[in-house]
Amino acid sequence: MKNHLHTLKGAVVLALGLAAASATAQAGGEQYFPLQSYRVGPYAAGGTGFFGGFIDYLQYVNLKEGGVNGVKLTWSECETEYVVEKGVECYERLKKGLNGAPAAATNPLSVGIAYATLERSTADKLPLITINHGRTDSTDGSVFPYVFPLQLNPYSEVSAIINYIGQKSGGLAKLKGKKIAVLYHGSPYGKETNPILELLSKKYGFQLVSLEVPHPGNEQQSQWLTIRQQKPDWVILRGWGVMNPVALKTAQKTGYPADHIIGNIWSNSEEDAAPAGAAAKGFISITTHPSGTQFPVLQGIKKTVLDAGKGNLADAKRFGTVYYNLGVVNGILNVEAVRLAQAKFGKKPLTGEQVRWGFEHLHFDDKRLKEVGALGLLQPLQLSCADHEGGGAVRFQQWDGQQWKVISPWVQADRKLLRPIIEDSSHKYAKEKGITPRDCSKES
Repeated sequence: MKNHLHTLKGAVVLALGLAAASATAQAGGEQYFPLQSYRVGPYAAGGTGFFGGFIDYLQYVNLKEGGVNGVKLTWSECETEYVVEKGVECYERLKKGLNGAPAAATNPLSVGIAYATLERSTADKLPLITINHGRTDSTDGSVFPYVFPLQLNPYSEVSAIINYIGQKSGGLAKLKGKKIAVLYHGSPYGKETNPILELLSKKYGFQLVSLEVPHPGNEQQSQWLTIRQQKPDWVILRGWGVMNPVALKTAQKTGYPADHIIGNIWSNSEEDAAPAGAAAKGFISITTHPSGTQFPVLQGIKKTVLDAGKGNLADAKRFGTVYYNLGVVNGILNVEAVRLAQAKFGKKPLTGEQVRWGFEHLHFDDKRLKEVGALGLLQPLQLSCADHEGGGAVRFQQWDGQQWKVISPWVQADRKLLRPIIEDSSHKYAKEKGITPRDCSKES
């Protein structure tokens, strides 16, 4: 009997040991990022750069840290060609995860795809990340709990540009009587800021000239002839892809100075300026993140990923460019959300609903930015239930013929002016959809 009990005890200990070992093995697991990417088509330069930087950062975290607290990061791509219908198909195909690894968030880098999947993401409880773009009223997290226009929404973008033009003019009061033209991409993305520019025009007394450029933007002669006739003091370029270098070349032909053209967040890359050659010299644009490889996180990626022959870029010369660095910044924000969510829900693969909590609690001060090697690359951010943007600031950079040079400190949007407009729009959406906004005072 004694031997039998001893044998039974040993079997129980062995079983418990195997169970513990199994639990430990499963505790690692994988966290999945479904990527609705675009590497072909007229906007491939943006897609390849952004997703290249995003993937390289995920690889860097895996190689350097073994993932996030032992949870490896995994991903797969689905080609959208920047086409909305394909983006929706990719969303449906990828949203349920990969080989048991749950999806953390979607990052389509497309206004059209973001709009088309917004309600699906909310129903599926899967965060939709629209860094530097997307639906502006989704800044109000009380109505849009699963949508995050991180860093800069479209209204903040044009508000900051007008503030900069005011600074260059000697103060916002000096804008009265000036003429500002906006040349915008003929898409929902391009048109979204028109009402805010009209509001700012009335507030500060400048004349606004609005000119639409049909997709994809190869033909702009008539628009620039109008600009030559109207003689605006400044031109705001809200382009995308091929539209940007065509704008700069056409501006030169019509005699408009490049140093009075300000590109928005999707008119600010090397791929936007370099193809225009000499016509781009002096061109100004905004940025939420400078180009360059001097930042510790970029140096870490180079040593750990690129030098090991594991980089995602087809052309290694694009390392450290604007699109690539935006992908890295996006990777930092996604991974930090996972890390924060793990601190609350456990060091394990998480659901989209849990990762959403992490995004809503993102907080990057200088100390944290230094810890992740991104001080100077990423602006200070603090999100909350009510604020899914978190930043709202830009810097201005100028093309010297070869590269971008930062020419300003952070310029903040007038968020106090914009917030009531955002809430009015979000509450109208909530009423239309039968949504009861969250009480953010009760969120923790």
